Formats: sequence, structure tokens, C-alpha cells
Amino acid sequence: MKLEIDSFSGAKIYPGRGKLFIRGDSKVFRFHSSKSASLFHQRKNPRRIAWTVLYRRQHKKGIQEEVSKKRTRKAVKSQRGIVGATLDVIKERRSMKPEARKAAREQAIKVGKEKKKEQEAKKKADKAKNVTKAPISKQQAKGNVRR
Repeated sequence: MKLEIDSFSGAKIYPGRGKLFIRGDSKVFRFHSSKSASLFHQRKNPRRIAWTVLYRRQHKKGIQEEVSKKRTRKAVKSQRGIVGATLDVIKERRSMKPEARKAAREQAIKVGKEKKKEQEAKKKADKAKNVTKAPISKQQAKGNVRR
């Protein structure tokens, strides 16, 4: 037994039932009732008519799996180390008290400033050594000096 499907509503058409409509371009349309045939000829959109299969599918009506909703997996959070710091170091710093953290920060700043001072002093010493050799102006270096 071959079941046809209604071209408008999507309902099943059993043998010996319904109407057949063949358009001028030889396209075949099958209707299970005069109601669906009439609406088709009025050029109604089956997606806007509530009792059609297309409407029900579009609006997610009558789906059996509606009872058991899909489970969503929760992302499992895992902590990892960052470049330059292992997980142990990160945990240790998190558990530090604010006062200890502040003291460590100030100590690090102090060390950084001392290092910077040393570098600047070294730069000045190198510059002073180079200056004592011979004071040459830009013009002299280029060789454009008038005498």
C-alpha cells in the first residue's frame, strides 16, 4: 500500500482518497481534502496555517522527545600554570596574606630601582670615559669644518 503525502498540509493520503491537481508546467500536487486544495489555490502559506505539518514542524509542536530535554555538559574547570609560573607558585601567591603580598611587592620594587640606578651609573661612567677622549662635534665628524 503506497501512501502519498498532501502537497499543502503534509498529511498522509491513503489509496482511493484525495484529489490530484496537475499544473500547466506538469507539476503534480496531491490533496487529501478539499480544504487543503482550496487553501493551496488561494495561495496561502502552509507555514502560517496552524494545523499543517509544516507549521507544527516550524514551531516545534508535538515532538515526542520534548519530555527528555537534552543534557548540557558543564565545562570542568582545571587550573594550569602560566608561562613563567607553575601551579604551585600561583596557589602559594593566592594564599598569601595581603600584608605579606604588599611587603614582597615593595621589596621587588626596591630591588628593581637599585638595579636601574646601577645601570644608569654604569652608563654615566662609560659616557664620561668616551667624552674625555676627544670632543668631536657632528661637523667635525663629517669633515665639513671651515678653517
